[in-house]
Amino acid sequence: MRHPRRTAAAALAAGVLAAWAGWIEPRRLVVRRLTLALPAWPGALDGLRVGLLGDLHAGVPHAGRETIARWVATMNDEAPDLVALVGDYADAHPYFGGRLTPEQVAGELAALRAPLGRYAVLGNHDWRTFGVRAWTALESAGIPVLENASVAVETRGRRLHVAGLADMRWRRPDVARALRDIPSGEPVVLLAHDPDLFPEVPERVALTLAGHTHGGQIAIPLLRRLIVPSRHGERYVSGHVAEHGRHLYVTTGLGTSGAPLRLHAPPELVVLELRAA
Repeated sequence: MRHPRRTAAAALAAGVLAAWAGWIEPRRLVVRRLTLALPAWPGALDGLRVGLLGDLHAGVPHAGRETIARWVATMNDEAPDLVALVGDYADAHPYFGGRLTPEQVAGELAALRAPLGRYAVLGNHDWRTFGVRAWTALESAGIPVLENASVAVETRGRRLHVAGLADMRWRRPDVARALRDIPSGEPVVLLAHDPDLFPEVPERVALTLAGHTHGGQIAIPLLRRLIVPSRHGERYVSGHVAEHGRHLYVTTGLGTSGAPLRLHAPPELVVLELRAA
């Protein structure tokens, strides 16, 4: 027969864990500031700062309009030179979502400030739920959406390029097409919602930015491996990844997908300072 005190202690621990995963951690906000030394980055652009945010899943619990406004204000306080948005902006989950429209979310994101611009790609939730409406909402808010395309940005007398890939689950990503208008030798930052596209990215790309994984969302060892939405397991689950001279950063994102829970994978905003290796 189980000891009453042990039973009570186990119940208390379970209750604390549930409160943390279901209420406290999803409402936390971590700002991660990192410096990356990149082989394909020019020294003339050393110190350029890129703000990264993704997977808002706005409309789910813990991700209402006031929360989005707080995320935007926090990113603005970091004063990045350029902001990258890597998809899944609004969510219409039948049980946990459906409270915000793409237009409302884009209206909040329009307040992001960056002298070199704000650029976006769309994620699988954007296409599955809202289709081209998510695209037009962002464009109407002054945030260009890059799908297998790029844009040139002038700064410090040099030119850099921001490129974006189509979502791999609902569209047809084409790395060659995204990079075709970029002259050889000019620096490239590539946006992709899903990090599973990273093996297709050539060395000429200085940095690939992605989201989608939520860091596992319930990041318990072994369990996380089962729920990370990647065919590569935990290889690209979160953070900075360097492979064969190529560099990737995967954000754990801001909102939640499915159950509104987070554990050992708090919502994050990322600010990356880029330097030549």
